[in-house]
Formats: sequence, structure tokens, C-alpha cells
Amino acid sequence: MSSSKDIINGLKDGIPIALGYLSVSFSVGILALSSGLSVFQSAFMSLTNMTSAGQFAGISVIAAGGTILELILTQVIINLRYALMSLSLSQKLSENVTLWQRFVIAFANTDEIFAAAMSHGKSLTFPYMLGLQCLPILGWTAGTVLGGLAGELLPHAVSNALSVALYGMFIAVVVPAARKLRPVLWVAVIAAVLSCILYYVPAFSGISTGISIIICTVAASAIGAWLFPVDRED
Repeated sequence: MSSSKDIINGLKDGIPIALGYLSVSFSVGILALSSGLSVFQSAFMSLTNMTSAGQFAGISVIAAGGTILELILTQVIINLRYALMSLSLSQKLSENVTLWQRFVIAFANTDEIFAAAMSHGKSLTFPYMLGLQCLPILGWTAGTVLGGLAGELLPHAVSNALSVALYGMFIAVVVPAARKLRPVLWVAVIAAVLSCILYYVPAFSGISTGISIIICTVAASAIGAWLFPVDRED
């Protein structure tokens, strides 16, 4: 009974993420089709690669005729931040979560799903995580299919506007937690300031987006842990 309740709670928490993914991945399908990929290929990519930045970068490499090695390195650099998220998420998983279940959870540990899981008030069970991830996976894949089918019927400005939804999801996830907990607010502000420095200061122009995200994540988390230490009992 508890497992069914956890799945239902996970599905409820995953609905807004799935709706956001549906709109964002629409532009992925359009871009993939214009880059020479078929609807099936773009849908399969979305189903097996739950990362917006990784897909956009991967499609760009494919369209430019890049090598497999370039594609692999691009994905590793851009998606390396998920390793940090997985390490953090593993600390909140229930002791009953087995190794293979952790692999399943890691597959769809995206930014939004990670934030929703970390803000969950209880220990994370496998049924809850399964419910939380199912709808976003379907939403991301379905949006890609719809975008691919639409092709180039939509104006370029409209397809670009759809990608703004991704940033809206980030804001919707961070703001409620930041209003409740001052440490979360400060860590978010620190990360934003560091990101601006790495982006606008010419001395750091050679740092890629993926490495920049990792630097900001680690630095902001370390500063937050130093300024706002939490006792193990808490």
C-alpha cells in the first residue's frame, strides 16, 4: 500500500516537470529534423538521453559532421554535473533502494527531477522516484515527436521561444525552496554571481559551458556548506 502511495505522490510531483519538458523538447524535435535526423531518430535520442543541453549540443555536432569522439567528449563535459547530483541524491535515498534501482534512478536524474526529489520532505523510495521520473520521460519524448512532426511549419522565432520554458522550470523549482530556507537563497545567488563572472570576464572565455556549470556548482555548494553548516543529526 505504501508503494502505491509513493508512486502516486511521485506522479503528482512529476506532472509540472512533464508539461515543461513537453514544450521544451518540441524545439528539440524541430532542430533534429532540420539537422537531417528522422522523427524516429530524434525520438529515440530523447528517450535514451534525458538532457536538454546534451541533446542540443549533440545535434549540433551531428549537423556539423563531427566525429564520434567529439560527440562523446561533448556529452561527458556537458553532463558531468549529473555525477555531482547523483552523489547528493544518493544520500537521501532509502536504505531499501538496491543497486540496480539506483541505476534506474540515475538514468533520469535531470536538473528538475533532482531539485524536486531533494525538496521532497521524506526519504526517497524507489516507487516514488519511479513515479516522479515516468511522466517527465514521456513528456520529453512526446514533445520531441510532436516537434519533429511539425517540422519547419512553425516560425523560427516561435521554436526559440519554446526553449524559454526550461528557464521557467528552473525558477519554479528554486524560488519556493529559496523563500523557505535562507541558505538555499544564498547558494543560488552565489552560483548566479559565479556564472556571470565566468561568462562575462574575458579571462574565463575559454571555459566551456559544461565546465562552468561544474565550477559554479561545486564552488557555491562548498561556500554554502562553509557558511551554513548542518549537524549530522539534523
